[in-house]
Amino acid sequence: MTATELKEFLDFKVDQYNNPDFISSDPVQIPHLFSLKEDKEISGFLTATIAWGNRKSILKNAHSLMELMGNTPFDFVMEHSEQDMEALENFVHRTFNSTDLIYFIQALQNIYKHHNGLEGIFTKHSNERGLQLAIHEFKKIFFELPHQSRTQKHVSDPLKNSAAKRINMFLRWMVRRDAGNVDFGLWEDISPSLLSCPLDVHSGNVARKLGLLKRKQNDAKALLELDTALRKMDAEDPVKYDFALFGLGVFEKY
Repeated sequence: MTATELKEFLDFKVDQYNNPDFISSDPVQIPHLFSLKEDKEISGFLTATIAWGNRKSILKNAHSLMELMGNTPFDFVMEHSEQDMEALENFVHRTFNSTDLIYFIQALQNIYKHHNGLEGIFTKHSNERGLQLAIHEFKKIFFELPHQSRTQKHVSDPLKNSAAKRINMFLRWMVRRDAGNVDFGLWEDISPSLLSCPLDVHSGNVARKLGLLKRKQNDAKALLELDTALRKMDAEDPVKYDFALFGLGVFEKY
């Protein structure tokens, strides 16, 4: 397949999957439940945080988490009582447990009270090379309150060679302007050209089969390699190809 043929094939697959039908089977459905910007941000961040493992389990637990927060995540983060936090004590998704969740709520409150919200942090620390440094700075701010060390593993750091799949997926949701009405485009001061592909086992395997990626590990070096290839096909909206790679891997078993 020539470079032109590959781009045409992937553009076709983007059109096939980047549409509202995609939402019903994807974790992005959770922030779609809300209309308030901050509700979309917080529900999206928490959902992306637990977005690994069985997809049915991810969706079930994400919906359960929203119910525990009274389906008003921003209000819960900012105004929760001690009794409200006790209601979270039985929550668990794989290795993400109530200890982690309770700290996440506290950290989010700190971010919205003292750091101009999630958008403010990423906008302040983004640069022309991408959002990987911003993710690193975000993690430092997120864990500036007292916390158990175990909780840190739930926010990845690209500067420690992580592909940071879940947080890059969250950033795609918030930043990318999407004619297919899947992503939100809420953060208008960050260009979609700076986004990185949410690299996971599915998108990585498909990218290797298509010759977009040679590195075997799904790490930060592989992400840079894949991002470089995708930006050659569309410099303004490179992560639209996440829909193609993910769809080919998950839905078509490519």
